[in-house]
Amino acid sequence: MDTFFSSNTQEASQYQNYIQPEWAPPAWLFGPVWSVLYTIIFITFGWVFYKIYKGEIPRAVALPFALNLFFNAAFTPLQFGLQNNLLAAIDIGLVLITILWFMAAIWKHNKWIAIANLPYLAWVSFATVLQITITVLNA
Repeated sequence: MDTFFSSNTQEASQYQNYIQPEWAPPAWLFGPVWSVLYTIIFITFGWVFYKIYKGEIPRAVALPFALNLFFNAAFTPLQFGLQNNLLAAIDIGLVLITILWFMAAIWKHNKWIAIANLPYLAWVSFATVLQITITVLNA
């Protein structure tokens, strides 16, 4: 997920140029956090799509997972390519909504998938508040 910031130095530099709240984490933190989260996403989403492929989970369960990947991948181009804080804020909100949706959708099929994604939920919740704050401060 390219959501929030990768370790790319241009993106880190751009992030540092925004007016930020005092509680904003340093740019260098985003790369390591996302590395851990991407590992969780790869394993859990891969398991879900595999089980859907095998017909062990209904196909409809794939929708929030697929949308999450889409919105996640859209963040960096919106934030750093278009340099549009408002679109990035809307996008990160959609990432958060799809996390909640996929956790609810998978819960009755396999609770460990939802539980394993709690760090993803926590970080994106924080990132959503941060992005909205940055959007307001830089408007």
